[in-house]
This record gives sequence, C-alpha cells and structure tokens, in this order.
Amino acid sequence: MTVRNRNEVLSLLREQQASVTPVLIAGAGINGIGLYRDLALQGVPAVLIDKGDFSSGTSAAPSRLIHGGLRYLETGEFSLVRESVIERNHLLVNASHLVKPLPTWVPGFSWFGGASSAVLRFLGLTKSPGAKGILVVKLGLVFYDWFSRGTRTMPKHRIVSRSASLKQMPMLSQSVCAVAEYYDARLVHPERLALELIKNAERDCPASVAIPYLSLAGMEGDRVILKDEISQESFTIQASAVVNCAGAWADVVNRKLGIDERLIGGTRGSHLVMRRPDLSAQLGECMLYFETHDHRACLVYPLDDDLILLGTTDIRDESPDSPVCSSEEIDYLFKVLDEVLPGSNARRDEIVFAYSGIRPLPRSNDSATGAISRDHAFKVFEPEGSRPFPVMTLVGGKWTTYRACAEDNCKVLLQRMGLPHLRSTLDQPIGGSAGLPRDEQGLRDFAAQIARHSKIQDKVAADLVSRYGSQAGDVAHAVAQAPRPLAGNPRYFEGEIRWIIRDERTTRLSDIILRRTLLPFEDGLSKPLIEDIAGIAATELGWSDERLSMETEEALSALTALHRVPSLNATQSEPLSQ
Repeated sequence: MTVRNRNEVLSLLREQQASVTPVLIAGAGINGIGLYRDLALQGVPAVLIDKGDFSSGTSAAPSRLIHGGLRYLETGEFSLVRESVIERNHLLVNASHLVKPLPTWVPGFSWFGGASSAVLRFLGLTKSPGAKGILVVKLGLVFYDWFSRGTRTMPKHRIVSRSASLKQMPMLSQSVCAVAEYYDARLVHPERLALELIKNAERDCPASVAIPYLSLAGMEGDRVILKDEISQESFTIQASAVVNCAGAWADVVNRKLGIDERLIGGTRGSHLVMRRPDLSAQLGECMLYFETHDHRACLVYPLDDDLILLGTTDIRDESPDSPVCSSEEIDYLFKVLDEVLPGSNARRDEIVFAYSGIRPLPRSNDSATGAISRDHAFKVFEPEGSRPFPVMTLVGGKWTTYRACAEDNCKVLLQRMGLPHLRSTLDQPIGGSAGLPRDEQGLRDFAAQIARHSKIQDKVAADLVSRYGSQAGDVAHAVAQAPRPLAGNPRYFEGEIRWIIRDERTTRLSDIILRRTLLPFEDGLSKPLIEDIAGIAATELGWSDERLSMETEEALSALTALHRVPSLNATQSEPLSQ
C-alpha cells in the first residue's frame, strides 16, 4: 500500500470538492475510526476528520483496558456486558500484539454485604451505589463466565481465600475476607490500535481519506466548511451524510450544523502513572479492581517492574478541551489506594505522568455518575432547512465495544443508502496482529528473523515486535538505515521516529511523544529526548526554525502543565483545582 502523508491526503480531498462525499465522519476517536474501518470493508469510501490528532481526545485517556464491564451487571445492563465480553475475547485474538490477558482481583470486605441493595439496583428500583460483598461479586462473575462460553480465551473466575490472597499480596488490607479472581484484558497502546485500524481501512478502500487537524467549522449554503487547523485555511465539501462521532464535543459539532439539542453530559476520568517498584512487585501481574468508601470502582495495576497505573475518577465536567487531573483528584486517588493497600503512602513526587479525559455520556440528571449508562446510542437528525443531508450523532460508547458500535452505526447508514452490509469486522485481524505468532517461542523466532534480515540486535528486534507486531520488519529496516539511539533513551532510534513520521500521518511533535510512542507510560521523557525528536520531525516535515521552536515549547508546556511530567528542566506549574 502506498503511504500517503497528511499534505497528500489533504490535497486529494481538495481536488474532490466538485464531487459528493458519501459519508463525512466528524471525530477521529476510536468510535469514528471504527466506523471508518467498517465502511471501508464494505467498499464505501468515507472522509474522516478530527480537529486534533487521531485518537487524541477521550480515546487517548482510558484506563487502557479492554474489559467486560463487570460493574454494569449491577444496573441490569446485561446486553452491554455480554457484548463487551464477546468483543474483548475477539480483540485478544484480532489485536494480540496490543491486547493482553490481565488477571484481575476484586477484594471483598464482607461475604454477604450489599445483597439486598444489589437486587434493588438490578431491578431499577434504586440507582444509588452500594457495597458489594464477595457473594454478590461471584454472582456477577457467573454471568461473566456464561457470556464467554462461546468465545472463551481465558480461565473462568475463582474465589481466593483470605489467607491465600494475603500470602500472595501481603500489603492487601487485613479487612479483606476473600478475593474474587477473573480475567479481563489490558490495552497496551490504544492510540496505535486506532492508527492501525485507519491503515487497514485505507488498504481495503484506497478512496477513503483520514485527515488529522481538520475541523468541521460550519456550513456554507448546502456545503460543509472544513478548516485546516495547521494552515488556518478553509474549504468546502458536499456530503451525502454526516456522522457526528465527536464524543465529548458532539454538541459543539451539532451546533455548527444548525442542530441545537444537548445530548452530552460528560464526566472527567483521571489517571496517574507512578514510579512505585514496591507496589508493582506486590501486584505482580494482577490488577486490583476495588470498591472505594464512596462505592465507586477504582483500579491499580503494574505497567512494568517500576511503574503502576492508578485510576480513575468520575466527576461531572462538560469542558472537554485540555482536561487536567486536579489536586483534589490526586488526593482522592491516594486515599482510596491506601484503603485497599494500607501503608502505600503515595506521594506527588512519585507521579511521572497524569492524564484526564471527558467521557461522552448521555445527558442525565442522575446524582451518581456511576449509574449513567456506558452503552452507545444514535440520534438521527433528518435534513432540515438549508442542510440537505442527515446527521447521525453518536452518544456514549467505550473502547471495548467500539467495533460493535461501529457495525451498528454502519448498518444504519448503509440501509439509508440502499446498500448491503457485506462483511463483518468481527474476525478481521488488526494491523500488526496479522501473521504474528501467538506463542512465546514463535515470537522469539520471529524477532530473531527480523534481526538477521535487518542486521540489528536481537533485543532491538524484540522491542520492535512488542511495539509493532508483524509490522516490526518495516520499522527494523528504517532503524537499520538510521540506527542512532535517541538522546537519553536508547530503546528508541532515529530511524524508528522517521518511520513513524513518514508512515503514520504525523503532524505535530506532540503526536509522536504522546500517541505514536509509549514514552509517557515508560517514564521515558526528558528535555534532551524531546528536543532530539523535535529535530528529527523538523527535518522530515520541513519545519522552519520558528515552527520547530513553537512545537518544542508547546510540547514541554503541555507535558508539565497538563500532564505533571517532572524533570523536563522547565518550571512546573500546579494545575488549577477543578
């Protein structure tokens, strides 16, 4: 497949202004990308745009899990849990290089607690969250296992006794009476999975065009105005249908299309990456998925031998631009961590990266944010006035069920267009999972073969396979041509960064640092490294000295002010409490 950079696809779209675009998708988060992929598999070209980078909004701020949604059983959302479990099991196969099994422990502080209130919540007689004992959790896990019966990829649940759980995890609260163990999955690199879906779409339907930093700015007569957020230039296209997948920004996009109806009521979720080798060792390979004093669900799991991920909060917030993890949220996360792992004594100087996103939930008056449905729904606005095309707006949705959501959306669209839905994406391999061995020995042999062919070190090849799957050979070839390790981080190479820029429609420095690599989740950031990457990007993208300086300064500022990254030799300001 011919690699097309952003300027090339933008020029292609401009050249097609006289023709009608069958489908314009506004919002290149995971749900917009999923629809783009599904349409491409049907041979229906679409234009996918986003005012920022691909998967740079809420889709870049999840708990990095592909999970069945155990807690949704409590509110009776059986269909959502069943769908989530099935999608999880398929993603473990279809994206095996990025989706990994994750043993999960649910500590119980009583055996029978919350049984009566759980029944009331299940029957819809109350939405107030409450405590859940081990037997209530076990009942939920029985359903969980039942939903997995046709696509099982991981072991069934089991109950771990108090003595056995404390022996394996001595820091666990002494108040725990038992632990329920089951398996979910970790999404190692969400943004890369999103990018690979775009590549798959454009391989199957070359007429499809995905462009970052191109926003829907309004209407001019019966045409849609698109604005290049880099050059600030605008042009118009004609669309047969617009699908609003802008997530937390959906109401904003609708207003630009003359639709004044509020659909979204967002909540902010924040996470912390912390340097805690002691807690990482305690957790081993497990995630703790635990109930808090205010009956919320939080989690903590190891990222590597030194780092853990701690989350998440759930605070009403309808301002999706540049959300920040507040001091109050950090205090809350530290407090609930100490409830389940007493003596953890988390400190702010252990934070290496923080991130937040706004969940695009349906507008609701529920006092308990956890009671708001995470399922997806579509709202269709028929042509009206000077707008000759329908607008289909997506409300809700989540990473785990993006594919099913996209298929539902695609079928509705195709039905309106008088076209059949010919193929399902359910069993389609994603990106670097295609042709990748599943067993450890096979992966080692695959990496060794890449090392021999590209004449790079075995360890380098193995790292590339872990990051790019079966696409690692292409990256290895680029590394062999430019083998210089990056300043301050010998795990990444100049050739690798050049490949990312050339092959993945990279536009800004932050695209590389925050989304094309896992540097923030590896405690791998430093000012010399960022300046090194910026210099490579400037050469590849033809930046002026002024643009290079701006990109570097903006990246450093965002990392310190929005993401609490220390040690960048820049003044770190305390984000405003929210």
